[in-house]
Amino acid sequence: MVQMTAFLLVLSLALVAPSLSAKKSPPLQCVLTGRWINDLGSNMTIAAVNSRGDFSGSYHTAVTATMNEIQVSPLQGSQHRTNEKSQPTFGFTVNWSFSDSITVFTGQCFVDEHGNEVLKTMWLLRSRVDNIKNDWKATR
Repeated sequence: MVQMTAFLLVLSLALVAPSLSAKKSPPLQCVLTGRWINDLGSNMTIAAVNSRGDFSGSYHTAVTATMNEIQVSPLQGSQHRTNEKSQPTFGFTVNWSFSDSITVFTGQCFVDEHGNEVLKTMWLLRSRVDNIKNDWKATR
């Protein structure tokens, strides 16, 4: 009887232990809607993403290469919507209200190991130049 009790105890521990030690996985869904702040202090707000994946919002940069006063600028974008449970790719354009330039961003929304949503992006900024000979210095 003692051997049977010991066997049942070991069996029950073997069945329960994995569930006790299993780490809860963070949700995979990443939602663009809301307010985002980057490492430099710039922030953007994205309104609701519609059924086609289109969205709009505003961007307030903390950095600029102009001497103009920084202003909140409008943004328009699109999110890839084929798999809404995934960590979606997206792109958006910011039409700077305080300069003659436009920036396009492309990136992906991730959920990190702590369950935090993180946007990873790359960007290109196009500034206006006076003539085609100066085209080489217009894009950063």
